[in-house]
Amino acid sequence: MDTSQLRPSGTPDPHRGQPVLTEGPGDAGAAVVLLHGRGASAEGMLELGRELRVEGVRLIAPQAAGNTWYPQSFLAPLANNQPYLDSALGLVESVVAGVIDGGVPASRVALLGFSQGACLTLEFVARHPRRYGAVMGLTGGLIGPQGTPRGYPGSLDGTPVFLGSSDPDPHVPFARVRETEAVLAGMGAVVELRRYPGMAHTVNEDELDACRHLLRQMVAAGGGGGT
Repeated sequence: MDTSQLRPSGTPDPHRGQPVLTEGPGDAGAAVVLLHGRGASAEGMLELGRELRVEGVRLIAPQAAGNTWYPQSFLAPLANNQPYLDSALGLVESVVAGVIDGGVPASRVALLGFSQGACLTLEFVARHPRRYGAVMGLTGGLIGPQGTPRGYPGSLDGTPVFLGSSDPDPHVPFARVRETEAVLAGMGAVVELRRYPGMAHTVNEDELDACRHLLRQMVAAGGGGGT
């Protein structure tokens, strides 16, 4: 195995060194991290970001190794998705940290994911809570089987969160989306959940409008906020 794909502890880190695509002004005062779904790509998420048509935001889309963040369902036992899950969370952490270190406050950093990327987005912010600019999970939920402990420490401190989901969905039970809503609200997020009966496993225009609204609010709010 290539030792560059190992963490200092010797644990495999399959997403380490993966490309991170960016688009938009390098000096933008706000950023959105876009996480693709299983079998999809960073390029596809940049295209979704363009559809949002929000000025003054830099788009940042990391690419999963093999186009998949973790191999099994997000409802599988956590150990069954290792080391890929920890590696994916680590990549998102490094991307977000890089944006903040570059001078963009966390209150002007948004995260948006679809499907597997939505699950990764939501699990990341639960494990790394702070006041983000916005969090958008499109057909996804917190990761792990039913009964997974959800006692995440820390506060989301008023972070606006949008959850949109088809119901029924072939991959994401709506009960898990509801659980995610409750957990994030309990951590201090301001959560809006929209259910779309009979919608295919996709993103609809109403969801794009909701995301666009949150991002424009973030940009209009201007600077300030902590990291």
